[in-house]
Amino acid sequence: MKKNIFQTTPGRRLKEFPVSLHDTFKMQLNTNEMPKAFREAFGNKLYTSEYLLVLNPHEELRNKIMQVKTDFYDEYKAATAKWGKPHVTIAKFTQLEMMEERIVNRLKTISMGYCPFKVELKDFGSFPSHTIFINVVSKLPIRGLVKEVRAIQSLMKLDKDHKPHFIDEPHLTIARKLVPWQYEKGWLEYSNKSFTGRFIADSMLLLKRRTGDMAWQIAQRFEFMNLPVATRQGELLF
Repeated sequence: MKKNIFQTTPGRRLKEFPVSLHDTFKMQLNTNEMPKAFREAFGNKLYTSEYLLVLNPHEELRNKIMQVKTDFYDEYKAATAKWGKPHVTIAKFTQLEMMEERIVNRLKTISMGYCPFKVELKDFGSFPSHTIFINVVSKLPIRGLVKEVRAIQSLMKLDKDHKPHFIDEPHLTIARKLVPWQYEKGWLEYSNKSFTGRFIADSMLLLKRRTGDMAWQIAQRFEFMNLPVATRQGELLF
């Protein structure tokens, strides 16, 4: 169905723009081809961004894990080991920036009701034949969090080709997208190595980068507050 009039403020209509909403919101929109009034009304909100929702270890543990990643890179030249910062992924998705505020509000509600928990890390695991990671031993609280976040997946879905991905098997990646020789030799070594670490997850981070960019930015930090439902609802009203 075609939509050819967009309503902004009361009493003001934009120039007719005969294109479907689905086509308008496709990835990598060329805003220079849009009518001037449309660009002024919606601006950067029509851009798409990639998002990561993650648990972030404390600085000392991050540095310890980065040393493991650096050692892996030095030995096997896997670029993802060198550049990826340590984190435990909850969900990843691509969405229009105009949806970000709604997603942030829902994630804030979830985090306000969630209790801080301990994350235990021990030794190494792998996804044959492309990824080597540190095992997350304490999976249940993370899976519980993933379940709550999954409840708002409709807000995270851009279109049928860009659905959100939720991590049901918690892990902390050392290197991914490995070619066969990197994986085989790396796993032969790291399957016999040991590692221990732990941190208290007292918040989660929403990271974002505009489609096509390389660097991630922090969009929002959500503290786990273990508040009752009534209090959470009240906080969001003010």
